[in-house]
Formats: sequence, C-alpha cells, structure tokens
Amino acid sequence: MAESRATRRTVLKTGLAAVAALAVAGCSTDGGIPSSGGGGGDFDFTAATPAGELIPAESRQTAPAFAGELLDGSDFASSSLAEQIVVVNFWGSWCAPCRVESPEFQAVSTDVADAGVSFLGVAVRDQRQLAQAFTDDFAITYPSLFDPSGEIALTFRGFPANVVPTTILIDRDNRVAGVYVSAVAEEDLRAILQELLAEDPSGTPTTSPPDD
Repeated sequence: MAESRATRRTVLKTGLAAVAALAVAGCSTDGGIPSSGGGGGDFDFTAATPAGELIPAESRQTAPAFAGELLDGSDFASSSLAEQIVVVNFWGSWCAPCRVESPEFQAVSTDVADAGVSFLGVAVRDQRQLAQAFTDDFAITYPSLFDPSGEIALTFRGFPANVVPTTILIDRDNRVAGVYVSAVAEEDLRAILQELLAEDPSGTPTTSPPDD
C-alpha cells in the first residue's frame, strides 16, 4: 500500500511538472517565431509572442481554416473573414482574467470595426448557457464560437488549448501575426492592431513612423 501511494505521488508530481512546463513555454518571450518552414508555411506553435509585439512578416505562417457553431446556433466559417485582420480570443465564463479582458476587447472592437478588423471569441470548456450569459453581462457584440471540446484550438497546430485567455492575431494575408498566451492589455492590443493596419497585404509598413 505504501508503495502504491508513493507511485501515485510520483505520477502526480510528473503531471504537475508537465503542466508547469507548458505554462512556462506558453508564456515564453523568446520571440514567438514559428518553427522551421519559413513564411507561408502552415502554422505550428512553438512559443508565445511577447506582449505588445508582432511576429515579423517574413516569419508568419498560414492560419488554418476552421469552422463551427456560434453561441446563437448559427454556422461559422473562417473563410467569411478573408482579407480582414482578425482577433481570435479564446475565453471561458469561468476564467477570471477573461472578465477583465473581454470588456476591453469589446471597446477596441467597436473602435476598429470600420477599419477592417474583426473580432471572434471562442468559448472553450464552457456551458452554452453560461457562455451566453457572460456575453450578455458584458455586452459583447462580436460573435463567439461555442467550442467546449477545444476543437478550434487544435486546428492551430501545437497551440496550448488549455491556456485561457489566449489571443491569436491573423493578418490580411491569413497569416498568424501574434499568439498571446495570457491576458492582453487594452493598450497593447490597440498598439499591435495599429501596426497591422499600417501594413499592406504583404506585411510591409505602408507609412513611416512620425518624426520625433
């Protein structure tokens, strides 16, 4: 019996260590550069993008196509957002940081709606009724996919689907421009969206920064 308890403790410690390692990797600030394959390849997550930064255009990889059901029961396909900048935010009604982040995302989405930026929530590991109540309570007007099993996250290969909140930015060329494995501050979100809006479809800045 003592040996059995010791074995269980060893397994538990190993599991906790694995979870901790994932959290550290997800919050890494090593640049968030995708794995080998270069720009234009299919997306393969290796590390989080540092707060307030974007993946360099030449290192961005193609975002996967995905589809699902929105909270209101209607069908959704990512192809409907072609040639737009897209903010994909993974959240849950049970997630405390999401209660701070979601209203800020709503404010930003309202301000950039006419600039070609779309927001899409993904409610994960949640109940539909609770997720809908969350969006109602915070007056979230952009749509959210209902994805209790995390299938949408799995389309982004290697993406740590169990870390919530997380945000993926997709540029006008349908390439992943940022992966933030933590809550995103409103000022950081506004800044990185302005950078993406200043790019032409090839990822090149269209305007020079103002002189000091």
